[in-house]
Amino acid sequence: MQAATLAAGLGLLAPAVLAQNNQSYYDYTTNGNPQLDQRTLATIPLGFPDCDNGPLAGTTVCNTSVPAYQRASALVSVMTLEEVVNNTVNTAPGVPRLGVPPYEVWNEALHGLTHFYQPDNGSFSWTTAFPQPILSMASMNRSLIHQIGDIISTQARAASNAGRYGLDVYSPNINGFRSPVWGRGQETPGEDAFFLSSLYTYEYVTSMQGGLNPAVPKMETVIKHFSGYDLETWHGHSRLGNDLNITAQNLAGYFTPQFKTGIQYAKAKGIMCSYNAVNGEAGCSDPFFLQTLLRDEWGFDKQNGFVSSDCGAVYSVFNPHMDAPNRTAAAAYAMRAGTDIDCGTEYAYYLTPALNEQLIDRATIDRALTRLYAGLVEAGYFDGNSSMYRDLTWDDVVRTDALNISYEAAVEGLTLLKNDGNLPLKKSHDCKSVALIGPYANATNQLIGDYAPNPNYIISPLAAFEDSDWEVNYAFGTGILWRNTSGFEEALEAARNSDVIVYAGGIDLTTEDEALDRENITWPGNQLQLIDQLSKLGKPLTVLQFGGGQVDGTALKNNDNVNSLMWCGYPGQSGGQAVVDVLSGKRAPAGRLVTTQYPAEYVNQFDQRDTELQPHGNCPGQTYMWYTGEPVYAFGHGLFYTTFDEEVAGNSSGTFNITEVVSQPHDDYEYIEHVPLVTFEAKVTNTGDMDSDYSAMLFANTTSGPAPRPNKWLVGIDREATIPPGGSCTVSIEVPLGVLARANEAGDLIVYPGEYELALNNERSVVYSLTLTGNAVPIAMWPLQLEEGATGNM
Repeated sequence: MQAATLAAGLGLLAPAVLAQNNQSYYDYTTNGNPQLDQRTLATIPLGFPDCDNGPLAGTTVCNTSVPAYQRASALVSVMTLEEVVNNTVNTAPGVPRLGVPPYEVWNEALHGLTHFYQPDNGSFSWTTAFPQPILSMASMNRSLIHQIGDIISTQARAASNAGRYGLDVYSPNINGFRSPVWGRGQETPGEDAFFLSSLYTYEYVTSMQGGLNPAVPKMETVIKHFSGYDLETWHGHSRLGNDLNITAQNLAGYFTPQFKTGIQYAKAKGIMCSYNAVNGEAGCSDPFFLQTLLRDEWGFDKQNGFVSSDCGAVYSVFNPHMDAPNRTAAAAYAMRAGTDIDCGTEYAYYLTPALNEQLIDRATIDRALTRLYAGLVEAGYFDGNSSMYRDLTWDDVVRTDALNISYEAAVEGLTLLKNDGNLPLKKSHDCKSVALIGPYANATNQLIGDYAPNPNYIISPLAAFEDSDWEVNYAFGTGILWRNTSGFEEALEAARNSDVIVYAGGIDLTTEDEALDRENITWPGNQLQLIDQLSKLGKPLTVLQFGGGQVDGTALKNNDNVNSLMWCGYPGQSGGQAVVDVLSGKRAPAGRLVTTQYPAEYVNQFDQRDTELQPHGNCPGQTYMWYTGEPVYAFGHGLFYTTFDEEVAGNSSGTFNITEVVSQPHDDYEYIEHVPLVTFEAKVTNTGDMDSDYSAMLFANTTSGPAPRPNKWLVGIDREATIPPGGSCTVSIEVPLGVLARANEAGDLIVYPGEYELALNNERSVVYSLTLTGNAVPIAMWPLQLEEGATGNM
């Protein structure tokens, strides 16, 4: 297709609209993806087809009694080749002669709405900014994740109805936070991909889509990034060209379970292929992942799903991966492998030449666009104002429950790492002033993290403290990356004039972001130097550690004059209020780390592109499941203000023949891995003197099955709300058969007979002894991989 033809096809997009590049996506407009043009980055006014009076009236696509794929196929069948090709990109111009308006596939909803046609004021000028997923998941509250997704989808649908947003979202990011240097780990549920990321995926997808495989999806989720994507720029290795060697064992056991959950169990309507290559094949031209695994094994076609490339990833098939000899071949290889929509313009420019060179056929191009439109048909795009959810408006965005849940998510995720009794802060006649110091003390936008929504307000820690009854002495002190000490004396003076000290620092988007990995995991700049000087003043000192990734807090842990340390992540628009309410004891912390805080030397011990999780060579093992060193703070660590007594409730042991369990009929369960095996129960009593939530993590460990065996792995979580002093609750965690499976070297998930322990939290305060008898049971078999270099079928 000639450039002039494409420009004419996009002529509906006014130059002023094309210029609306979301500034939070700086990576896409600089060195991260230099090939992306203005059309890809645009946010455009949208609309809906008129099936009552428009050109499509009376046609099959408008007939609600016809199955969705058939309706979509009928529409595509009356488009010209040029019209079909023009609409296989993210910013699609539509088909004016048929009354099909422009459509934008690229809509973001990581922790609120971004990348949409947003005015400066009035309706839809703001939407709720929830905490980054890594902090929300630290709450151990799956219903909270569901509430967040439900609210985001309501706001997204309302924006869509107003012509400002599409009906799909490029969310959630569910790659495992394997390497602690990864700049986008903040977007994920943490390092536990097998259980925690899968749980997060299920709750987010089903809440965003309006239930499990609903007749009319509320929104369509495009889960990302498939697969093996977990680095940006480490040591100069670009995400655009990384080629990761991943064994079948680690693919099945770590890198793909959350995607299987999203597609097979939660019924996600979309999935995004990633920039990187795995085992020599670029993510968006890999028929093993996009056809064999996704469609043949997981049944993606059954739910009218589509695959979108990451933005610019089709181009990456050619450069830098060189998996195609030129851009024309790259476009053909990507679509043939199963990438239906190009977030970019490679398809628009190069599919027609590819067809002319017989690198692809018309049926494959038509199928790709039909998959996108089939999902839109299901979502009511062609059904007029009577369609479900079409009545959602701006009034549904400004609901107070959205703001309340944003605050609640921040409170519940805050994680207390160290406390000698200093917290909660106790105001009295002799203790009434606080020195608030550091680069996050008066932070607003910093609290949001990347993929930042534009909220109606952001409460900084300083604003929240000033709104309390504490006297506040504020000093900036130092910046995240500062090396000069010019602000130290002002900070020390504020501390000397105060009764208690709170330092708010850590890392932010200047150190971790899209297209930006960290080179180390130490506290950046001279922050530790200032904290050390503050600690020598003889005043109670609390350190607040902000940021998604962990930093080595050994110096703070070992300094007895640092009385308290709390991880705050990116807590969203009400983050400052949440932090102050927890510091002052209005609320109590009960979050738990969803990543390991490693010592600084960890990232220098091995190449961070090494995906072998098991200990080998100089690598001491990756993630809490395999790490053989001593963490600074372990995955799952989290303290309370109060004390809890935990004891067995119900049985403390059980024996099950897994061969018999599998052979019995289980009509209520579509998949054998979901069949309940045992329910772990513990009685938890608040033996302290203040109300508190209680969070629980249940780990399994075993000496059964082939070596090497993980240290332990997560099989369940729970959170119980507001247990008063002297009050009790029962933690009840159902353990299905599938969470006990481990991947063998061939990638098959197997439940092995033998002895297991189910232990509550890192402290193992309650242990259930589980004996499995019978034969080893395969839960899922890993498919054979195609020969390297295969480029899909025509």
